[in-house]
Amino acid sequence: MAGCLLFVAGVNASCSATYLPTRNESVSPMRGTKMDIPRAKNPIIWADVPDISIVRVGKAYYMSSTTMHMSPGLPIMKSKDLVHWKLVSYAYLTLGDNDALSLNNGKNAYGKGSWASSIRFHDGTFYVSTFSSTTGKTYIFSTRDPQKTPWKELSFSPSYHDHSLFFDGDSRVYLATGSGNIRLIELKPDLSGPKLDGVDQIIVPNASRVAGGAIGLPAEGSQMFKVGGRYYLCNITWPRNGMRTEIIHRADRIEGPYEGRIMFQDQGVAQGGIVDTPDGRWYAYLFQDHGAVGRVPFIVPMTWKDGWPVVGANGKVPETLDIPAGQSTITGIVTSDEFNRMPGDGSLPLAWQWNHNPDDRYWSLAAHPGALRLTAGRVDDSVISARNTLTQRTFGPECSGSTSIDVTAMKDGDCAGMIALQNRYGFVGVKADGDARSIVVVTAENTAPVEIERVPLTQNRVYLRIDCDFKNRTDVATFFYNLDGKRWTAIGKPHHLRYDLVHFMGCRLGLFNFATMLPGGYVDFDYFRIGNHLLR
Repeated sequence: MAGCLLFVAGVNASCSATYLPTRNESVSPMRGTKMDIPRAKNPIIWADVPDISIVRVGKAYYMSSTTMHMSPGLPIMKSKDLVHWKLVSYAYLTLGDNDALSLNNGKNAYGKGSWASSIRFHDGTFYVSTFSSTTGKTYIFSTRDPQKTPWKELSFSPSYHDHSLFFDGDSRVYLATGSGNIRLIELKPDLSGPKLDGVDQIIVPNASRVAGGAIGLPAEGSQMFKVGGRYYLCNITWPRNGMRTEIIHRADRIEGPYEGRIMFQDQGVAQGGIVDTPDGRWYAYLFQDHGAVGRVPFIVPMTWKDGWPVVGANGKVPETLDIPAGQSTITGIVTSDEFNRMPGDGSLPLAWQWNHNPDDRYWSLAAHPGALRLTAGRVDDSVISARNTLTQRTFGPECSGSTSIDVTAMKDGDCAGMIALQNRYGFVGVKADGDARSIVVVTAENTAPVEIERVPLTQNRVYLRIDCDFKNRTDVATFFYNLDGKRWTAIGKPHHLRYDLVHFMGCRLGLFNFATMLPGGYVDFDYFRIGNHLLR
């Protein structure tokens, strides 16, 4: 998947080259003044934030990304410097109400849901668009306040793959879309669907050919923008026996003809677009497949030469950037939660997303004040098919999540706990067998769940913890339990996490409860705490 828009608000039409620091210099953000201060490093977010699309509006940047089958979906983030991002809203609460999106009747939307989005700003309004093979539709969401959820929705068929929404002046609007052959589709002025007598033509046939050789992944992930009166189209492709590669085409007219070349090829960092800063700097924003933690975003400096973007430090991804490091870049997209709610507080922080659409009848923050109650509303055969699993991203290089769970009201056959959620998942939790309780570790190394270890539990409260190590793509989860709130004990064995296309998502930590025999049992989670200090 790919696809997004890049629209650069207030671009420098001259496209002139700008100052970049030498290897041993650091500069203040967006100014070019030398300073001895720590600098931000790539990846800018060591977590699953793929298919990024960025727009600058004044001095602020807004980014959309992909979370596919999660609800709410299509996250919107805000930054002042392209490095430190904070979740501010979601474009939608749920994408649709079919069986796949709601985990009903044996169906699911793992690896599907909504894919790559594009975000832009036009005439005082923010727009973000996406598409879904699960619903067969293209979606365009809009708002004047990007910090409120949800946005206003328009949808229509068909589902335009990896498209880029593009406003050309005040009168015409397009989608650049497709795989291999990139097509331009003109939309109605009200964005309600394709314009019947509008442009509908291939503008770049076989776009991957500029990368040379045999192609494994045809060009996709379109992002279209306009600089200095010229049209630019960014795409990703993947030459066989090569690496993920960013390519670019340009034209003087939106319909073409286009000429193209390789835009960037280093460490598989590709797919995205370009953005300018208020003082005239330019950056490419791209992402990299980074093992089980997911697909992580990079910011790469760029200049212009002869009307073409020149990306990277001598063609390479720089480890450090000409932007101060500041505080942690992860705190804006993950959060600990004590589940305490005062009157007027929001229901859940934006960092939380449900695995598929939730069933709101079976979760509550009010049933036991100060706790999250998850009730098993039906019978399921595995944690992967269970409703109301509440998740957050993991992050690198290391992270740890912990919780406290009251299992008093579990029923025979119930299972509840914390999961490292991927297709080949692993969890530590509590199983109920009649009146007996046991702490268990279950893993799906070969996709089929296997119980690794079981320890009898003779009390109603237990503390659970999962540590994740993503250093050097170690990609290991380790499980622990605690009976007194103080002393942690390892259980099971280290579980190797794997990123695969079945879930198409980086590992998440999730809180779950499901029944295998009778619905109605419930558990209360007192808190969820996430940090970067592992148990030693």
